[in-house]
Amino acid sequence: MLKLMEDLKAQLKTRKFSGDIDDSKATLETYSHDASMFEIQPQLVIAPKTIGDVITAVKLVAEKKKDIPSLSLTARGGGTDMSGAAINDSIIVDFNKYLTKVLSVDGDRATSEPGAFYRDFDKLTGEYELPSYPASRDMCTIGGIINNNSGGERSLRYGKTERYVPELKFVFADGIERIVKPLSRDKLILKMAQDDFEGTIYRDLFELIEKHYDQIKAAKPHVSKNSTGYRLWDVWDRETGIFDLTQVIIGAQGTLGFVTQGTLKLVKRAKHSGLLVLFMHDIDDLGELIPAVLKHKPVTFESFDDATLWLSIRFMPSFLRLLGPVKFIHLLLTLIPDGLQLLRGIPKLVLMVEFNGETEAEVRAKIKALHKELSHLKARYEINGFEEDPTEGASEKFWIMRRYSFQLLRSKVKDKHTAPFIDDLVVNPEYLPEFLPQLRAIIKKYKLFATIAGHMGDGNFHIIPLMKLEDKRDRKKIMPAMKEVNELVLKYKGSLSGEHNDGLVRGPWLKEMYGKEMVKLFQETKAIFDPDGIFNPHKKANADWDYSYSHIREHF
Repeated sequence: MLKLMEDLKAQLKTRKFSGDIDDSKATLETYSHDASMFEIQPQLVIAPKTIGDVITAVKLVAEKKKDIPSLSLTARGGGTDMSGAAINDSIIVDFNKYLTKVLSVDGDRATSEPGAFYRDFDKLTGEYELPSYPASRDMCTIGGIINNNSGGERSLRYGKTERYVPELKFVFADGIERIVKPLSRDKLILKMAQDDFEGTIYRDLFELIEKHYDQIKAAKPHVSKNSTGYRLWDVWDRETGIFDLTQVIIGAQGTLGFVTQGTLKLVKRAKHSGLLVLFMHDIDDLGELIPAVLKHKPVTFESFDDATLWLSIRFMPSFLRLLGPVKFIHLLLTLIPDGLQLLRGIPKLVLMVEFNGETEAEVRAKIKALHKELSHLKARYEINGFEEDPTEGASEKFWIMRRYSFQLLRSKVKDKHTAPFIDDLVVNPEYLPEFLPQLRAIIKKYKLFATIAGHMGDGNFHIIPLMKLEDKRDRKKIMPAMKEVNELVLKYKGSLSGEHNDGLVRGPWLKEMYGKEMVKLFQETKAIFDPDGIFNPHKKANADWDYSYSHIREHF
């Protein structure tokens, strides 16, 4: 293998690959893990400087695949993927080093290269924003947002990334970059008539969806958000006559090809935001509270549990590094009233309901209306911040606890490690009063220390257990605990992933969620786009639990 990789490096240089080619021990170690619980060491890391470099790599790997069957390419952006989709044992393609330009911003449209950090993109879009950013907004890239079909705290109002990508540039398995966008029926017919690889993809995928049309439409999960499988149900619509190939690429985790440019629709930023915070000492009232809140149409309805609260308090000094001294002092001052409240008892859940509007008076009226309606429930309320950016106001403390909890878990609890294997489930909100106690019972049964945070309005929860993954006793808990949680989610007709996608961790469970026939259609979709299997193997519909389990991290 070493000689073959040396030959491959020489071939890249011969073909005028202008980017970085690195197989140093330190680099391979760095790229052997992402934010998941898995570790796979690659043979080579390349960082293309141009789209021409991307094309060169794809064409070379396609040519050499017969000689080196294990050869493959896996795209990587910010490395924040929690499902294990940004690692492999062959070649990592780092888009985050050079392909980082925001190419244009024109009102409510922006075009970006995939390696651009969302935080940098967001600074350039002025009075508009991409609302589907995830909690890792400070570290993730635009390519990662597209490839994971990301969502986050604003998905309740605005939906996920799938709504905001009208056009892509995409390098297919034949090494050609093409524009992908929705097509009318007439244009689809012309595309399918092409005598090339692109024509074959459109033709074969259309035939697959048309042949199984009713089955595919019926397979769409009836939840507010979903990032599992390939979204075939949103590609072809007989009634509208629109065929939209972007919809199967968004959320494909780089298993079908490489996104090299994304055009994104933006929404106008609200001028004012305000937050109503609810401290719940029991969850018996959730069945009444959730629909009452949703009726008022908040922009955000978030939550975090007592474990997250204690974690934030325990590691409060860490926020000095994250925020800087001025914001850190402000954080401490704004926490004083809440410290007095905590003396009366720790709430089981902290709920955050955000409203926005054009004026402070408009926002205040929305919050007061909900506050009045919920006054009979057993919860303490706090109204915070009417700012253009709620993280700059009095509500900053709650957003910090919610957004940075995973980072604290990863970096501060030294004797245990984050094991995100039940980290992104979705159950419709009406089931939560029944579902959450059963979920907590499973966590208690397996003696997992886990924080629970999530998007209450979507029924989307992130449960991050802390485990000693190097300890065989802890590793043995993963499979049975995951099985019980997943079966509980599916019992309530939920989704195993609302935002974080399949990767290595949930791909093996797609048969339980969709059935064998539907997973076979997912696998056929992968084969249509990537017949030789050069893009990101062992992920999504082609994941295998034995393979995934064998790559759980043992060394930290």
